[in-house]
Amino acid sequence: MARRFPKQDLDHAAPMNLWSPFSKSAFFSWFRGSSTPCLDPLFLRGPSLPFLHKLSYRPKRSSMAFGLLKGKRGIITGALNDQSIAWKVAELAHAEGAKFVLSNAPVAMRMGEINKLAETTGSSIIPADATNDSDLEKLFSGAQEQLGGKLDFVLHSIGMSPNVRKGRKYDDLNYDWYKQTLDISAMSFHRMLQTANKQDALAMNASVLALSYIAAQRVFPDYGDMADAKALLESIARSWGYRLGREKGVRVNTVSQSPTMTTAGAGIKGFDGFFGFAQQMSPLGNAPAVDCANYCISLFSDLTKYVTMQNLFHDGGFSSTGVTHEVMAHFMKEE
Repeated sequence: MARRFPKQDLDHAAPMNLWSPFSKSAFFSWFRGSSTPCLDPLFLRGPSLPFLHKLSYRPKRSSMAFGLLKGKRGIITGALNDQSIAWKVAELAHAEGAKFVLSNAPVAMRMGEINKLAETTGSSIIPADATNDSDLEKLFSGAQEQLGGKLDFVLHSIGMSPNVRKGRKYDDLNYDWYKQTLDISAMSFHRMLQTANKQDALAMNASVLALSYIAAQRVFPDYGDMADAKALLESIARSWGYRLGREKGVRVNTVSQSPTMTTAGAGIKGFDGFFGFAQQMSPLGNAPAVDCANYCISLFSDLTKYVTMQNLFHDGGFSSTGVTHEVMAHFMKEE
């Protein structure tokens, strides 16, 4: 039976069939001239509109803030530009009452727009190479000094693979680059937590998050050595979650997000294929970056005090879906 959604709840819906020869502009040209009173994702699958086999249902979001992070202090790393999940986390954390320091590697800061984010959120910036222990010591000590106390939340949104960037396949890795991939994308998380622990920088019941991807559990050929890095990242979260949980009630989790149209994602070969396949395999469609940011805010808040050592899938149901009619349709013969 077709599931119908109110028209007002579909203002964020968008066609995402990347196998289609039709463009989004074609859809919106059709839609502007349509008299359809209520959009129905199943109704719109007809033969006259083959590329509209699925719409990503995204309930209308409210801009209302709830003060979930009022009085909390934190560090947010990895905000490159307004496409970044970390950027959206920063905007929402600010709206929810948090104060925080922004950080990124100096080279990333030169490429990005972090100064604009700092201005709009009233935040300071402490540059730090997350693979450099001295830089991390300055980051955590400086953040506590500037914010006036210990930290209630930390976001690790850092990842890069020289092998992936330079097109080296998994069976032909440059091992020096492989070490860099693991250091930047996973060991940096261990370094951050070790530094925070040695400085006693985390407040009681603080929350630490790192962004991951399902390639840590499943094979995505073009994700290369980043898959190994994400698997290590999630293991580090569990190991530190045990230790910090026992000592200070600190939660450590990873969030496994849908493929997301960010600068980092665009650098992965075949990313459009990742995105389109996940869209068709996810009952709710791919989760947008802003919704991932909302999820992160909930995990920083006191609403999730007993969630720790988890890899939490925020992927529209992709991780639990074996097959969908949309995917099967590509392989079934017409009757």
